[in-house]
Amino acid sequence: MTSQERIVEPAMADSPYLSLRQAVRPAIFAHFLLAEDRERARQLAAECEDLLFLTRELLKAAGRAGILGAGSLGAGSLGAGPLGAGQGSGQPDEDGGDRQAQLLGAYAEAGLLWAKVVGSTMALARALLDRGDWDGVRRLASFLAGAGEGSTAEELHIQLGKAVWGTYREPLEEISAAMPPEAIGRAIDALRAVLREVPEDVPDRNREVNRFLPPLAASVHAIMRDQGIDIPYSSRVEHIATGGVARYPDIVKLSLDEIAAEFEGTCHRPGNQ
Repeated sequence: MTSQERIVEPAMADSPYLSLRQAVRPAIFAHFLLAEDRERARQLAAECEDLLFLTRELLKAAGRAGILGAGSLGAGSLGAGPLGAGQGSGQPDEDGGDRQAQLLGAYAEAGLLWAKVVGSTMALARALLDRGDWDGVRRLASFLAGAGEGSTAEELHIQLGKAVWGTYREPLEEISAAMPPEAIGRAIDALRAVLREVPEDVPDRNREVNRFLPPLAASVHAIMRDQGIDIPYSSRVEHIATGGVARYPDIVKLSLDEIAAEFEGTCHRPGNQ
């Protein structure tokens, strides 16, 4: 490793914009997409190539800032500040002032390039959403959150949530208090998929799922009565059917599991006679 390389990596780790590992994670994933399946990845090629190009430019700019910052530290001409360049000693001389201006310019360039990398990552995520690659979108959101772009990661989660809800809209719209067993099974599968695929931090995810539970439980309870099944004292299906969990969206997964257990265990699903 050269002396310049030794300078660049620590400087990037101290950058207010990124660390080396954080900066290249979206690019690593872009390489993976391109290599995974050339034919399927063709529609993503433009987004991936843009991201890779911008990441290269960002690393160059951050590297220039690191080299300039190390030189400024050696000259003792750059005071401590938000750029994290270190503690200076005294007033900068003319050469030190030029170097400081170059350093500030290099960091500004790195900041602008980082914004472009984030934007390009969002474009790639939208292409993955169009392709139905929800795991890929989650990975990109995780990369962004880890790099300090929490609000951008949250926006990706919201877009992912909309895509998931849209995929399962049909079986969810069928939910009522008088469903046949086949529709109950589809509804349970759809609600489980929503809880599994929609990130927990998406606003109102649990509340939206929770509002489907009373009619779903009412359908299960009606079938149990029609079949003359003795409803256990411990069963909460009737309680859920009357809206007993409406104010407790935080236990929505537990409530859904209880409904599913009653349905799958005592109400014979088709094929489980």
